[in-house]
Amino acid sequence: MADSFMAQWVYTDTVKDHFINPRNLWKEGEDFKADGIGEVGSLACGDQMRVGIKVKDGKIEDLRWLTYGCASAIASTSMMSEMAKGMTLEDAYHLTPAMITDKLGGLPEHKFHCSVLGDKALRAAIDDYLEKNGMENPYKGSTAKIICECKGVTDHMIEELVKNDKVRNFDELQKETGCCTACGKCKMKIMEELNECLHIYGK
Repeated sequence: MADSFMAQWVYTDTVKDHFINPRNLWKEGEDFKADGIGEVGSLACGDQMRVGIKVKDGKIEDLRWLTYGCASAIASTSMMSEMAKGMTLEDAYHLTPAMITDKLGGLPEHKFHCSVLGDKALRAAIDDYLEKNGMENPYKGSTAKIICECKGVTDHMIEELVKNDKVRNFDELQKETGCCTACGKCKMKIMEELNECLHIYGK
């Protein structure tokens, strides 16, 4: 029993390396002029993330990040920053927590949520860059996952509603989107996504 419990807290050598020696940190006083900046999270939940990107010829030329998160958040964002540099905006937009975690050699299960901050902040930075330059965003819809098929409710819809303080509980989400009012099979997944967003944005 004790061995099983301890195993849940084991970090890989790669995670430890990226935590102790994080790559591409946005250092105080550094003259880094970002073309796009994305912020996610909330100090209320203990994790907050900022990502800045420089873009050249449709690719991420350089990237910096800053977080108030835990060791897992630091390590996963450090790894994300290495993966994203040199990527096209499209490929970077489609980076997932699973891809980042896989490169780290895994994270303790209860710490997996920390890995979603980096990719969300990266997408927000790309959104910001495209908006600032008056460019269309062809990527936004392609990363959305439908959770309530009957009503077409996606994870992005839930995230935006929580982030903009329009939804703070399941009843408000149901009223806003109509989720779980048809077959109801999606309720557990809806609740998981809602709770994750509430945690990330400290609502």
